[in-house]
Amino acid sequence: MEVLNPKPLETHPGDKIVMWARGQLEIAGSILDNPGGGLVFATQTIGQVRAGLHERDAERWESVVEMLDQAEDAAVRREFGDARKLIDSATGRLG
Repeated sequence: MEVLNPKPLETHPGDKIVMWARGQLEIAGSILDNPGGGLVFATQTIGQVRAGLHERDAERWESVVEMLDQAEDAAVRREFGDARKLIDSATGRLG
């Protein structure tokens, strides 16, 4: 087997990233305070969405990325109500 170059990573082309982000944030919000690892998985998911949007177009998604950063911080501090509100607001701004 000959490997020349890695394949380009484009898992959510174009505006499909919005559908992906919405789905991921819905999951994160629903498991945020579940015992048995919900907080860990939710904060990881929020971080992945935040990073994905920032990487795709930092300027376009600046306000969403900022909200998700705040949501992640709120979740870690176990302020689940605030975290969910921020997730909902960020999801609304996705369009």
